[in-house]
Amino acid sequence: MARPSASLMRSVRELGAKAPHLPDLLALSDEARAPHPLATLEGLPAGSGYIFRHYSLARAERMKLAKEAERAARRRGIFFLLAGDFGLATHLRADGMHLPEWQVKRGYAARALERFALVTCAAHSAEALVRAARVGLDAALLSSVFPTQSHPGARALGLLRFAALTEEAALPVYAMGGINGETVRRLCPTKAAGIAGIGFTSG
Repeated sequence: MARPSASLMRSVRELGAKAPHLPDLLALSDEARAPHPLATLEGLPAGSGYIFRHYSLARAERMKLAKEAERAARRRGIFFLLAGDFGLATHLRADGMHLPEWQVKRGYAARALERFALVTCAAHSAEALVRAARVGLDAALLSSVFPTQSHPGARALGLLRFAALTEEAALPVYAMGGINGETVRRLCPTKAAGIAGIGFTSG
């Protein structure tokens, strides 16, 4: 993952709907595009958030890597969220959990909210945002806002649709997908609470 540039971070700080209790930036791990959590964490500014996923790893390997990432995040003052695994998140005493959209649909949110101070989720539609707000989640990561390398050829929401969805949403919404130094500036007039992504470039 590329280190977020100073200009990108300045633009993030100008977003119109930032929430004081939430990080401005969330970085997500990815086995293919960001396989080394410690390298990613070294590039993040203090106060950011890091969401550990690495879903495909064997249990023991995932636990070992997650533990290393959690310790590195603590040293650097970065919020550490564990994605999709309540048991591992509890074991590591993570700062929070991130729920895939299917887990919110199946009622996993209540258990996560009982244990963790910060619970976010993935969202890809207006319905998902309504569902996330209804169960009381802290924020949703809405994607894909712009065309992204993660899903080449997939249709993006676009700036106008993203702006409309965040305007209507009853919880903070992070913009995810195709975020770089140029596109983040286009988000400033919207009610984006922050940005999220596997990688960020200067644009």
